[in-house]
Amino acid sequence: MSGGTGLRERKKRQTYRAISDAAIALFLEKGFEAVSVAEIAAAADVSKPTLFRYFPAKEDLALHRFADHEDEAARVVAAREPGVSALDALLGHFLAGLDRGDPVTGLSDVPQVLAFHRLLYGTPSLVARLYAYQARSEEALAAALDGGEPRTGAAADGAGVPVTARLAAGQIVAVIRILAEENWRRIAAGESAEEVRPSAEDAARLAFAQLRNGLGQV
Repeated sequence: MSGGTGLRERKKRQTYRAISDAAIALFLEKGFEAVSVAEIAAAADVSKPTLFRYFPAKEDLALHRFADHEDEAARVVAAREPGVSALDALLGHFLAGLDRGDPVTGLSDVPQVLAFHRLLYGTPSLVARLYAYQARSEEALAAALDGGEPRTGAAADGAGVPVTARLAAGQIVAVIRILAEENWRRIAAGESAEEVRPSAEDAARLAFAQLRNGLGQV
């Protein structure tokens, strides 16, 4: 029984990835607005109803890779070693991402990643949708900072989470977003990832130091 369930889950993930890959290829070729959902479904060899079962909105076809990171900060906080602060765990995680050129940190000059980032930041509807993903990331992180499990669905509205945890989560997620956007901006302007990395690491340490010190220098 469990083997059958595992096979179904693998097939579901494969279909999910195949649909999104087909969509992103078309978006990069023609532009987000110029591609229809019907065209994506045909390219992925699925029906439109099947496509919408996997992706409720057209924007989600491009942003599913960010969905994989929605609860990443919350997971880092929940899995940290005893005695390690949430901020230290998150800073260490971000620095490790910079070191390996993780696209989510903005520090990647791989052509395919650059093309995707140009698509994302050049399409207002995708930028707006990205903020919804980040809001859910804040909610999950706030719950983790409060010592609970990340909330989903109707429970993921901040209810029952102290405002202090919600404020901290909002600031942390904003810092991570701004650091990534600055790295992307510099690389898009022509700098290489290797050129940007040292100052990106310094900026991350400074940003988390500001969080730790309560923005006392502002």
